[in-house]
Amino acid sequence: MRVAQLGVGRIGTFHAATLHAHADVRELLIADADPTRAAEAAARLGAGTRAVATVDEVFEPGAVDAVVITSATASHAELIKRAARAGLPTFCEKPIAIDLADTMAALHEVEAAGTILQMGFHRRFDAGYHAAREAVHGGRIGRLHTARALTSDMSPPPPQFIPLSGGLYRDCLIHDFDILHWVTGQEITEVYAIGANGGADFFREAGDVDTAAVLLTLDGGALATATSTRYNGAGHDIRLELCGTADTIAVGVDARTPVTSVERGCATGVPNPWTGFLDRFAPAYRAELAAFIRVVTEGIANPCDGRDALRALFVAEACEVSRRDRRPVAVAEIEEQAAKLAAGTTSRGVVQ
Repeated sequence: MRVAQLGVGRIGTFHAATLHAHADVRELLIADADPTRAAEAAARLGAGTRAVATVDEVFEPGAVDAVVITSATASHAELIKRAARAGLPTFCEKPIAIDLADTMAALHEVEAAGTILQMGFHRRFDAGYHAAREAVHGGRIGRLHTARALTSDMSPPPPQFIPLSGGLYRDCLIHDFDILHWVTGQEITEVYAIGANGGADFFREAGDVDTAAVLLTLDGGALATATSTRYNGAGHDIRLELCGTADTIAVGVDARTPVTSVERGCATGVPNPWTGFLDRFAPAYRAELAAFIRVVTEGIANPCDGRDALRALFVAEACEVSRRDRRPVAVAEIEEQAAKLAAGTTSRGVVQ
């Protein structure tokens, strides 16, 4: 198959290498807002790859069989819509968009066209999270009563990224919201979120926070917490703990987990901690693209469609409202807003 890669920043470059190496991808087209960067990425990959100056070439009839979107977040919704209009199966890194209106509009076009949209929630393809899901659904831990999730970056992203990221809840914790549902099978029904700024001023200037904590209520009766920070100097720390009446299990606890015990007799220091998301989740990123290719070529079930992404965005949006208003927020409150937007999209073709 012929695949177009749209955007070759950090994650895009990684995905391009994965696609280039895949046996079922006979040609890879690379497009980027910066034609020079696209050409350089293509040159590094070598044979079987050609760069394009603009994305317009990608959407010409018959140019490609599928697209992979890893461009800047602000461009996702429009590229998803263009792919849907062209009838192209699409893989897109999260999020669809950073607000409900653009998200609902993009999903409307995908569903109207009947095309495939697979979203990049890579933790669903990580071996540890798979094992945790099997343990929960298989009854190993008994009744789940408490879950603790965390996403901690070793160091902040560039300042220019923050105003376009959607904020800490939509950019980082959205992965925790998705994986909590996927692993436990329970819906998040209510959140209470707080945030803090103790680091660089550019977070506050963008209306964002650099550290956040959320208390979540699940519809099966369990309680959960989700925390995140941009300043975890010990290393990149991504974990999930699941506590039940029969057992407690954890994802992300291994020899590279950047946590040092101060208990007597315990080994001190982590000689090779995880340093970033590509370091921590490289196999999962490869697996999600392999799944996308199978969705397109073999017709297997979509492992993470646009509605899955929307569910996680509902929770992130509820967190933003909760932080702003300093109150618990039911996720149903956000779902009602989305329903109104969807009605406007369906009746008029665009969100008003």
